[in-house]
Parts: sequence; structure tokens; C-alpha cells
Amino acid sequence: MMKGLCFNRKHLCIPYAAFLILFVIAPLIVIFYYAFTNGQGNFTFDNFVNFFTNTNTIGTLLYGFAVAIVTTLVCLIIAYPTAYILARSKFKKKYVLLLLFILPMWINFTLRITALKEILSVLEGNISAYPFLNSVIGMTYDFLPFMILPLYTSLLKLDNSFLEAASDLGANKFTVFLRVTLPLSVPGIVSGVTMVLLPSMTNYVVLDMLYNSTFIPGSLIFSYFSAYDWNNGSLISLVLLIIVFIVTLVTNRFSDNEKDKRVAIL
Repeated sequence: MMKGLCFNRKHLCIPYAAFLILFVIAPLIVIFYYAFTNGQGNFTFDNFVNFFTNTNTIGTLLYGFAVAIVTTLVCLIIAYPTAYILARSKFKKKYVLLLLFILPMWINFTLRITALKEILSVLEGNISAYPFLNSVIGMTYDFLPFMILPLYTSLLKLDNSFLEAASDLGANKFTVFLRVTLPLSVPGIVSGVTMVLLPSMTNYVVLDMLYNSTFIPGSLIFSYFSAYDWNNGSLISLVLLIIVFIVTLVTNRFSDNEKDKRVAIL
């Protein structure tokens, strides 16, 4: 009999580890290599210096931040009342209504943005005259379901006994929402903000399909790689990766703090 071939649960990690090495760690190593080298393969910090001293790249980064923040706020303003009504109402067909909001995600992305472009062209005439507004509209249309779903899940899981207790203590509906419902739904808000904010900083496809722009970092990265400038493209990718890491760290810390506060109150 052959020995050493017994199976245990640790072997289940092998496919996942192989996936991480091939599709996460290896690409990151390539990005780090090109970000810290020049066209001749020599180690240099000139890429960083050029990035942070170039007004065009800094302006693109700030514009991408502005589009992402406004898009996230608009999605939150639209999604929270929608998710609240769907989760807390007694509609028998609320799952059907939720499906209507998710349904656009099942349609081909190109078809959705092309249809939106045609609608904006009819309404505005020249869509290139309102780049920021149309960027926010396109991003909101694309990412709104990603804000609704975590909010809906969070609000659906609320314990009604907390709401009833607040009402029994004399709180009106607005106070119950402000002091109980809203704090308890913070994990859903944080999750939705993370799912919208981070991709909207880099999703250049919406802007390119609307009016061929290079206004956000994602499109700038694409333009660099299209010109075979892997060094500057990798540098911007690395900068965005650091920003994404910081945002994720802050949102997770905020979510953990809110969870600790809720546990302490309860």
C-alpha cells in the first residue's frame, strides 16, 4: 500500500492557494516591478516623482475621487429609502420589486450603457457638455444594485423587538429610525459604500462608452498600457491599490467600532 496519500482538510486549501499565487500574488509582483523600474529595467523612484508632480495625473486622481464620492452619495440617497421600504414593508410581492432593481445586472453591460447613452443624447443633445453629471448618472445606474442589496439585507435582519421597545418608551417614528434603525443598519451602509466607492474610482468603461474620456485613474491606466508604458501604468495601479487598501481598512475599522458600540448599548 502507498503511504502518505491520506486526505485531510488542509488539502482543500491547495486550489485556493494556487489561485492566489497565479492570479493575485504574481500580478502584484509584476506591478511592483514595473512601478519601481524605468524603460530599461533599472530601479528608480522617478515614476513616483513624476506622478505626484504632474498636475494632469493629480487632477485625474482628484476627479476620480470626486466622481466616486458623489456617485456613492447619490446611490446611498436613492438606495436607503428603497431598501427600507422593501425590507420593512408588508408587501407580499416585495421580492419581486427587489428583483426589478437587480434585473439590470443580468443584462449585458454594453447594452445597458449604450441604451443610457442614447437616452442622455435625446435629453441633453450633446452629452459631452456635461461630463461630470453624466459620469455620475452612468456610475449610479451601474452600481445602484450593489448599494441596495447590502442595505436590504441589513434592514431585513433588524430585530423588531428593539423598535418596539423604543416605541414603548415613548419614541416617535422619526426618533426610532434615527436612534435605532439607522445605527443598526450601519454595517449595510458601510458594505454598500465600499462596494460602490472603490469600483467607481476605477471603472473607466462607463466614461469611455459615454464620450471617450480619460478623466478617472482607471482610464488613465488603460491609456498608459495601450501605449505600452507599463511603468507609469503600473505605478498608477499601485497608487490606486494603496488607496483601496486604506479605504477598506478605514471602513472595516469603522464597522467594527459601530458593532462594539451596539453590543455595549444592548
